[in-house]
Amino acid sequence: MARKTLTDKGVAALKPRDKLYAFPDPQCPGHYVRVSPSGGKSYVAVARDPNGKQIWTTIGNAAHLDINAARKKARDIIVRVKDGQDREGPQSFEKVSKEWFKRHVEAKGLLSAKEYRRYLDIHILPAWGGRVFTSIARGDITKLLDHIDDNSGPVAASKVLAIVSAIFNWYAARNDNYNSPVVRGMRRSSNKERARTRILSDDEIRLIWNKSEGTFGDLVKLLLVTAQRRHKVLTMKWTDVSVDGVWTVANGNSREKGTGHELQLPPMALDIIRARPRFASNPYVFAGPAGYYQSYGRGKVLLDKATGPLPHWQLHDLRRTARSLMSRIGIRSEVAENLLGHVQPGVVGVYNQYQYVEEKAQALRQLAGLIQSILRNDDADKKVRRLRG
Repeated sequence: MARKTLTDKGVAALKPRDKLYAFPDPQCPGHYVRVSPSGGKSYVAVARDPNGKQIWTTIGNAAHLDINAARKKARDIIVRVKDGQDREGPQSFEKVSKEWFKRHVEAKGLLSAKEYRRYLDIHILPAWGGRVFTSIARGDITKLLDHIDDNSGPVAASKVLAIVSAIFNWYAARNDNYNSPVVRGMRRSSNKERARTRILSDDEIRLIWNKSEGTFGDLVKLLLVTAQRRHKVLTMKWTDVSVDGVWTVANGNSREKGTGHELQLPPMALDIIRARPRFASNPYVFAGPAGYYQSYGRGKVLLDKATGPLPHWQLHDLRRTARSLMSRIGIRSEVAENLLGHVQPGVVGVYNQYQYVEEKAQALRQLAGLIQSILRNDDADKKVRRLRG
């Protein structure tokens, strides 16, 4: 006579065989207890999807799950499989975001990966991690952005919006009948509004330069003298600078912004570099405890204390200041932009592949000359006329 019920006691009594076998649950068609030759038991659900393919889904270990709970899970899974749905049920926002991060951010080697991870961990997952992904609606987004705007500012809110919008669009591209809940008008700030125009005056250059000491001070000075990006200067290695003073600016990732390529550094920059301590165990000019120097935030705080009250400035303003100084002494725009590593737009960037090596070397010498003039508090106009002559 066929068994009509299966209890936890009955599951425990199932004996192993020489081969793996599945014992059917008479109270739930499609639900089985799978018994291995070692005696281990697990619950599985079996159903055919709309294409007729048989799908086996492991529910859980019988040692940790009772038969009634397993039956409930099996029924839910069987219904989803037959309907062509995800057999694991509705996905959480955290699960979708992890998949997006793996397949979109990491797989493509996006340089913003670290920033994305930080915003996900700090702002997004604490609010939505356990939510069913498809349950997140426009009102939820507005509520989250309002909270971030109030506590971290509009820039952070806009960055969060950009990340969640990317996740929603990625999911929509992979799933039928889903549309992103993000709409126009949700941004809390724009690039145009955030664009900075701060440059340092001659008096500020003198004050900051004279108060800059140690590793951070050398960083500040070299950023101004070379006009390069902070990360490029921080990751400069001793091997990147040749004996004759040519710095080959590394660009190890094809997704990075353009670089200044090979730069013949002026004596003013080389003096800063060659005065730096050199360690056999660390390849970086700006060495830190674990690679290159990364305590520039603390260095900026100490420098601000040393200089006293100044209108707010940040390290990137040094690059903008250097570019403005180059215009001040008449350096051609295409030379200055190539020196800064700015990728030229349109057909100019495609067809003009000239590197301006000699012109950039001359521009850096002129820039260093003007900075030295400013530091001496010379008559800048006379200095500019002499350099142009």
